[in-house]
Amino acid sequence: MTDDWKTRTKLVHEGIRRSQYGEMAEAIFLTQGFVYPTAEAAEARFIKTGEDEFIYARYGNPTTRMFEERIAALEGTEDAFATASGMAAVNGALTAMLRAGDHVVSARALFGSCLYILEEVLTRYGVNVTFVDGADLAQWQAAITPATKAVFFESMSNPTLELVDIRAVSALAHAVGATVVVDNVFATPIFSRAVEQGADVIVYSTTKHIDGQGRALGGVICGTREFIRKTVEPYMKHTGGSMSPFTAWMHLNGMATLDLRCRAMAASAAEVAAALSTHAKVTRVVYPGLASHPQHALAMAQMGSGGTLVTFEVAGGKEATFRFLNALKIASLSNNLGDAKNIASHPATTTHQRLPQE
Repeated sequence: MTDDWKTRTKLVHEGIRRSQYGEMAEAIFLTQGFVYPTAEAAEARFIKTGEDEFIYARYGNPTTRMFEERIAALEGTEDAFATASGMAAVNGALTAMLRAGDHVVSARALFGSCLYILEEVLTRYGVNVTFVDGADLAQWQAAITPATKAVFFESMSNPTLELVDIRAVSALAHAVGATVVVDNVFATPIFSRAVEQGADVIVYSTTKHIDGQGRALGGVICGTREFIRKTVEPYMKHTGGSMSPFTAWMHLNGMATLDLRCRAMAASAAEVAAALSTHAKVTRVVYPGLASHPQHALAMAQMGSGGTLVTFEVAGGKEATFRFLNALKIASLSNNLGDAKNIASHPATTTHQRLPQE
């Protein structure tokens, strides 16, 4: 049993599968198919796949399985399914469980692609979606009904750093039997206690902090074994959204330093936020680690940290903001996050430019 292992131990040792050669590092199995000793064995495997038996890389792979077991142990869920990207994880978690006529309640403050799935994709196939102000529990209470199948929100929104009270919203959802799906990217697996606080399904873009080096797209869906294997896996393996073994191998290596990196990044973010909050040309700083954040107490209770990102507004509008961005010497302009390198972005004109001003 590894339940008593500390986080950094799990990040290095959980889920290890060694071949007959006894390799120390995680092996990368770059194969799309697997060989069966007999026709009878092939038939048996297709009827029931065992713990270390694989059929096709779209269904599962030893390297990918190592990553799934490691992230599930870290997040505190029974199982996980690794996907080709973070958006494949969001789409897979929601689409796999929803049918025409189902009702979803979602926070309004979302990453643009998440909003597209809810507004465009799900509604196209007859799913009813209601949007609420994620920080307003009264709106959640009013929107969630006995017909609600799922609720969805980013535990910390991209890029406004608005928090949703996981425990409170989960209680409202569970009272009507709804599944709580949480996009936990900004919280990171290091500061997250989403399962303990009531979340049923947690999704990550592993492209971000988990990889941490800006190398590969990836995602993961974490949940109960029944949800992952009976609901998510059939949908993902037939629609082709599985993670590449090479990506899983890179992520396994990235996880060895995940705790160290996230804690160092959060410490740096706190220093940057504190410095910016006293700067004459900065009109507003949004960082949950600052006492000035309206949900500071919730952030400390829910995460114990302000997180790894800082949002701020520069006096003078877009022109002044672009002048600031173009003058940066260390930070790179990019639309990624969670990288070991400093990154700056202007969401209103890039990742969130399709959203209306309000």
